[in-house]
Amino acid sequence: MNTLLLPFSPRFIVLTICAVATVLLFGTVMADHKMFDLVLIPFLVFGGLTLIGVRDLMQKHHAVLRSYPISAHLRFILEEIRPEMRQYFFESEKDGMPFSRDTRAVIYQRAKMVLDKRPFGTQENVYAEGYEWMHHSLAPRPHADANFRLTIGGPDCARPYSASVFNISAMSFGALSANAIRALNAGAKKGGFAHDTGEGGVSSYHRENGGDLIWEIGSGYFGCRKRDGSFDPDEFARIAADPQIKMVELKMSQGAKPGHGGVLPAAKVSEEISRIRGVALGEDCISPSAHRAFATPIEMMRFIARMRQLAGGKPVGFKLCIGHPWEFLAICKAMLETGIYPDFIVVDGKEGGTGAAPLEFMDHLGMPMREGVNFVHNALVGINARDRIRLGAAGKIATAFDIARAMSLGADWCNSARGFMFSLGCIQSLSCHTDRCPTGVTTQDPTRNRALVVSDKTQRVYNYHRATLEALAELIAAAGLDHPEQIKPIHFSHRMSGTEVLSYARMYPSLRPGELIDGTADDRFREAWDMAQAGSFQPAG
Repeated sequence: MNTLLLPFSPRFIVLTICAVATVLLFGTVMADHKMFDLVLIPFLVFGGLTLIGVRDLMQKHHAVLRSYPISAHLRFILEEIRPEMRQYFFESEKDGMPFSRDTRAVIYQRAKMVLDKRPFGTQENVYAEGYEWMHHSLAPRPHADANFRLTIGGPDCARPYSASVFNISAMSFGALSANAIRALNAGAKKGGFAHDTGEGGVSSYHRENGGDLIWEIGSGYFGCRKRDGSFDPDEFARIAADPQIKMVELKMSQGAKPGHGGVLPAAKVSEEISRIRGVALGEDCISPSAHRAFATPIEMMRFIARMRQLAGGKPVGFKLCIGHPWEFLAICKAMLETGIYPDFIVVDGKEGGTGAAPLEFMDHLGMPMREGVNFVHNALVGINARDRIRLGAAGKIATAFDIARAMSLGADWCNSARGFMFSLGCIQSLSCHTDRCPTGVTTQDPTRNRALVVSDKTQRVYNYHRATLEALAELIAAAGLDHPEQIKPIHFSHRMSGTEVLSYARMYPSLRPGELIDGTADDRFREAWDMAQAGSFQPAG
């Protein structure tokens, strides 16, 4: 990065003005000592502000101050005067904001390892429709070791992976800055959890710190594509052999924009990203909406088996947002017909985030995470495959309660994207797609990227993961359980109205093992099962 460019950025204009004024005032005094009394106060003011600005540029704990020296202090002054004012000036609680202010505050506090407790009890209306809670036990258990783990890898997997129950969700280099990728991976290395690469490929920044990687392969086959954009098995095998890559994830769809394909705006396609992905410089990098390597559920299963063989027996699975129910059930029928099963499935809810997507896709397309996870869980139970396939969940997960709730509906582990972005310092400026991120998280601008100090944010990523799992251990113990895998739907309740409450067990009834095969499944599955066909994603009839 050329630091000589900093003074010419509009973000540094206040510091530049103060520095120039200080030099001019000093020069005035040196030229005419009689002006000393007249310029003393302005000199002290501008000189003091210049020193503050230089300190802001050099300090490593506040990304906003590194990006906006001097002027960003207004944000912290408003927080000191009245914390709630921040939402009107910097973090508006407009429709569609990913997390509430309280949730963001908890993430920031845990990342910084400061007290995350608060007085006066719940701030939610417990009698409002939609309020949910977890049941506690009158015989709570001792707190378990918070390092909850699970083994991912079915009978056909030669190299299973021991994973944390809480990992970094898919975010590509390109969507995130180089320093953000470095900090996430270094935090994953320190905390012993996994970092999903996103579909943008494995960059050098993913490899610098040696954290466990889940390599996501999208329809663009970035990192393992031929010149015509098709899948390159030789290149895939070469990269998959890297011991840092623990699992391979085939991306079928993404929650925030299912059926749309990935989008990296042209403003963020640098020369480096163009080289890594094999795409044109200065043009939108758009993944096809559908895969070219297969066209039917049976072909998809065979492709997964091929990827697992090419990857040397490492776990291979796929990620999707549930759309037409019969399409996933068609995949289930393909599993039964071919005898090929993925090692894991990640269900991405429609509430999942992205850096760029049409409004209609983000708000109204795809199945929400809870319904999706429970649907997939029951479908796998219904074909007697649940014990060999691990199930991950992603979609607006940030707290221990979010993790516990997803696991009660069938998830074995959870992934979070925005939670870890907040641990990096994201303030939800909603400028991810513009390459003007003020905290250096989602930008390829080197003058903005410098705001994110890797060593500082690495510790915060690690802190957030550790503190969240410790909170999960406390919840599990309070419920009278020893491990999150013991959480069931009966442990959660949902307020339907001011006078009606249902348990998750009533809201999400479970299938019995083999019910889909036996033809005894209830109405939620029967019609879609009859429509599903292993040889096509189209419905029968």
